[in-house]
Amino acid sequence: LLLVLVYEVHVYTGVKLGAETDSNVYINLIGTRGDTGKRKLHRSTNNNVKFQRGQMDIFCIKAVSLGDLEKVVISHDGAGPGNGWFLDKIVIKHKEGEEAQEVVFPCNRWLDECQDDGKTERELTANGKYFMSLFYLGQRWRVQVKTAGDSPEPQECKRTLVIYGSKGKSDELLLSPQTPGYVCFLPRATDEFIVETGDLGDIYKIRVSCDDVPVFEGWHLKSFHLEELHRKQEVNFDCNCWLTLNREDKELVKEFPAVTEDQKTLPVYKYVVSVHTGDRWGAETFASVYITLYGKRGDTGVRKLHTSLTKGRKFQRNKVDSFLVEAVSLSHLQKVVIGHDGEGYGSGMYLKMVTVKESQDSDKEWVFPLWNWLDTHLGLCETVCEIVTVGKRLTLRPKLPEINIKSSGLWIMDIAGSDLSNEEDPIHLTFIFYGNLSCKKLPLQVTGKAIQIKDELADIGSIYKVQVTGPHSELKQPWHLDLLHMKHTGTKEEMYLAFDCWFNPEEDKCVELPALYADQEPLPVVEYAIHLHTGDLKKADATGEVYLCIQGEKGYSGKRWLNSKKSLITLARGQVDIFKIKSIYLGKLNQVLVGFKSLKKDEWFLEKIVIKEDFYPPSAHVFVHNDWINKYSKKDFVEVTIPLKEISVTSLPVKNFNVKSRGRWQTWVHCTQVPEDVPDIQVVAFGRKGKSPAQKVQNLHDNPFLVSVGDIGDITKLSFMLSSPPLKRGIKLHKLWLEDLDTKQELGFHTEAPCLFGEDGSETVTELAVVRPDKPPLREVLYSISVHTGTLPASGTDANVFITVFGEQGDSCKRRLRHSNFERGQVSISEMRAVDLGQLSKVLVEHHNMGYGAGWYLDQIVIHESGKTDDQYVFLCRQWLDSGVGDAQMKRTLK
Repeated sequence: LLLVLVYEVHVYTGVKLGAETDSNVYINLIGTRGDTGKRKLHRSTNNNVKFQRGQMDIFCIKAVSLGDLEKVVISHDGAGPGNGWFLDKIVIKHKEGEEAQEVVFPCNRWLDECQDDGKTERELTANGKYFMSLFYLGQRWRVQVKTAGDSPEPQECKRTLVIYGSKGKSDELLLSPQTPGYVCFLPRATDEFIVETGDLGDIYKIRVSCDDVPVFEGWHLKSFHLEELHRKQEVNFDCNCWLTLNREDKELVKEFPAVTEDQKTLPVYKYVVSVHTGDRWGAETFASVYITLYGKRGDTGVRKLHTSLTKGRKFQRNKVDSFLVEAVSLSHLQKVVIGHDGEGYGSGMYLKMVTVKESQDSDKEWVFPLWNWLDTHLGLCETVCEIVTVGKRLTLRPKLPEINIKSSGLWIMDIAGSDLSNEEDPIHLTFIFYGNLSCKKLPLQVTGKAIQIKDELADIGSIYKVQVTGPHSELKQPWHLDLLHMKHTGTKEEMYLAFDCWFNPEEDKCVELPALYADQEPLPVVEYAIHLHTGDLKKADATGEVYLCIQGEKGYSGKRWLNSKKSLITLARGQVDIFKIKSIYLGKLNQVLVGFKSLKKDEWFLEKIVIKEDFYPPSAHVFVHNDWINKYSKKDFVEVTIPLKEISVTSLPVKNFNVKSRGRWQTWVHCTQVPEDVPDIQVVAFGRKGKSPAQKVQNLHDNPFLVSVGDIGDITKLSFMLSSPPLKRGIKLHKLWLEDLDTKQELGFHTEAPCLFGEDGSETVTELAVVRPDKPPLREVLYSISVHTGTLPASGTDANVFITVFGEQGDSCKRRLRHSNFERGQVSISEMRAVDLGQLSKVLVEHHNMGYGAGWYLDQIVIHESGKTDDQYVFLCRQWLDSGVGDAQMKRTLK
């Protein structure tokens, strides 16, 4: 008889914006003995809400043994709002007899009628199976958790545990009661859980997390005790800390080192993580930003960057925000993974780099440069990315003469790498130090794990990058270059460059890293794509060896081989061959040197070289040769230098929207200082082709509402208009964000103005310009409006006067002129703040005809940008605005 097995289905929803779904999801597991049939994935055993962005959900399916799993069919019914779903992968685990099986089914695609290929059902094929005997499969742990006496009564809150050992880490383990209805984590209670993990080796730390839910008051955790049930291994963790957002630490994630008699307890650091937002339009974001730090000793897990140590709003343009991330020591840092949830102001953020130091007192920091967008529409077209460190630098520069001034002393350079099994076979490398004046090559013979060299590196100026090439000799085994530590005995400059790369036999490698100074931003590492265009002529093709050296305004790449050692490349007629190299950013490229050698009597007709870079904004440099490179040579290479012909900035990689917009925008407005009696506020959207009707702002507390703008073209600004009486004080605006319901395009707005309707609440209109990452927003202009009342008898008025100014970029909406002195023969001057209207064309002036003698004789209105009197717009009227005189009009359009 076939056994009935429990298949544990781990469903990983992706991290893309909008990846989550509310649809009903179905799965069919297919193996060598049959299938389960279509099953609905009802209840996630580890999450209350299923299929959320970046979440892993576990479901259990009972079925007769299916044999080896081969594929799954996954689908959803499209029910509910936001039914599209981005599935990362499915992992299925089960045990049968003495063996356990884990099978991975990658997907990494949308199941969405409006995205990808429009399918909501996919068949996934297995790409890996892992079999282990049950004894070695993993470990079962008894986990005892003590809660302190002053901890609040437990609320509904998911609490998880991750265990770290010398062989790896566990999944997130949910600490939930085994018995339905049992209440865990009561004050003074000790709760017990049984959890399963893989073989983790020697345990050195745990991480405990609580969900951020509104009702959660906190948890005072006293201790953890882990007992492995097979080998009777026991580990203790002294905790005695709060997990809460209501206290000074404001932490819902904590790490604790293992306390054992035979090993020293690892230190716990409060890492200072600094996020450097770039200096570009739209660089800022109001999204929630998350980071994971990785080191030689594990990772921190995903941490939300809550409270910045830097004053002001987080993640604003050209700002550095620092956060504390508490974790057990990670040893040498290697990389970070940083991303955001896509919520908030604008379409993402432009991240310059991340720096991390072990404590606020540390004098050194690790550097992780990016110089790119975290955005669904721009740059990487991703909201999450991995950044590998380039090394470590001083946090403060030594107060000594400038580095450009030649000072006495030496550079002491310690090079660390992997062991060599045979010192008789040294590795020959070349270290090239590039300065702003020249460069210097230092040939090096590596004979052991560590080597030290000393050199003045005189006359090269300020070092900006270090390049390593080689090996220049026969290599019998791979060798790993870990770190280059440089320290100057005179200036006390110091930097650690983390090369972290292998030099392999039959390979000619060239790697480089930027110099790291305390007060300078490191040059970014850029990937250049080299497109070699061989001409479409008879005998244009060739086989041989090729190298390039690219020169730019910031230096040159050094010699880069396009063929590997002892191998040749064939460049076919009419073909484009693409090669990729990584180099420190070279700035604007100006020439390329090409070296070519053919062992046959080949001539090569090189039409052109196009070099594309991924640095933002992406561009292509074109070098036209259109000639032969020759000739036959056994030793020497033929070299040609090709100057730059042209540069083309490639179009921004904006996501292609297959769906046409119907002008329906989900709108988020987040304000504080809102009066109890919420005022009546209308919003108008202005676009390149017109403006929308006024619509009521339905919510000021970050809850979405719909604004229908129609076909007005690209939106340029929003105007908020106060319909109710003037306010006693302005409403503070923190966030304004729009998302098109059809195309999913997102728009952010410039919210530097701190208040809607002015700080004192006396204004009737506030305008905000759209921020687009590829261009600056329309600027804000202060207009000076001079109103000339005529000199005829009874020309003046005490009525409220209103004006609407029209220009090539829209209109100002109806504004009340705050100056009340519209007396006979007087000139009344008012100011109006508005998004730039461009060339002015007309004004609409009116009054409300209230009060005794409300009639008014208007001579003219003169408008100019405040502070600029040379460009004035004069609008003549010389008519009455009076219900009892002339044509009885109280509203006039002046051109």
